[in-house]
Amino acid sequence: MKTCLLGCGLMGNPMARRLLGAGLELTVWNRTRAKAEALAAHGAHVADTAAEAVRHAGVVITMLEHGGAVEELLFARGLADALPRGALLVDMSSIKPAEARAHAAALATRGVAHLDAPVSGGTVGAAAGTLAIMAGGEAADFERAQPLFAPLGRATLVGPHGAGQLAKLANQMIVGITIGAVAEALLLAERGGADPAKVREALRGGFADSRILEVHGLRMVERDFAKRAAITVQLKDLRNALATGTELGFDAPITTLFEQLYASAAEHGWPDADHAGLWLELARRNGMG
Repeated sequence: MKTCLLGCGLMGNPMARRLLGAGLELTVWNRTRAKAEALAAHGAHVADTAAEAVRHAGVVITMLEHGGAVEELLFARGLADALPRGALLVDMSSIKPAEARAHAAALATRGVAHLDAPVSGGTVGAAAGTLAIMAGGEAADFERAQPLFAPLGRATLVGPHGAGQLAKLANQMIVGITIGAVAEALLLAERGGADPAKVREALRGGFADSRILEVHGLRMVERDFAKRAAITVQLKDLRNALATGTELGFDAPITTLFEQLYASAAEHGWPDADHAGLWLELARRNGMG
């Protein structure tokens, strides 16, 4: 199955390497060509343009920064018209559910199938092939995408078009809020004289244990805020969740509070820090380095 991946950034690169390692014939494209070229050594074909990349593809994966980027590539830059009839577009970007539904409808008029299939697990999960993949769309298209999903992680069809993005928003609400809870708790423990590294160790295995405590808590203890998933990306997802809540007439007060906290972190100089870097904003508020 000829496959194409558009977007070879922090997530797209390790995902492409997983697909190549599974023996798939893969063509890649990235707006900054050097990021795509880095995959040539792993066996990928590098295309000069996105339209060239998809010309003969049966399945096309997009892994772009936000819904606006997906919209621009598909429609403003003409990719939708370059996709072969009968192709399947699997959008693994994190975008608004309404955007995913609109893209699916527009592609259907061109004879192109669509799945929204955002992921969770970060760059670590992408490299290990352990991503949680949340898909929205038709069951037949979901089955068709299984050879792509298998090397990347565990895929679940959660509903019709847009439902995958709803699941991703739920994921990001839980992740963003839990990062804040872990950061605030560790800072409180440190202010009171406890060793935050030992507190994290003590909590593991109890009811407060989580993947966030394990991974992001360690980053906080080690003051390692190098970007994996940026503050700005977490903020974008929380804002998408709030916008979707408004559309649905749903009040999300906890998410509203954390949108403000992540926005404050970005405003105070940490927009490109890892989202565990919310610790920095909470430390700033408490006069702690």
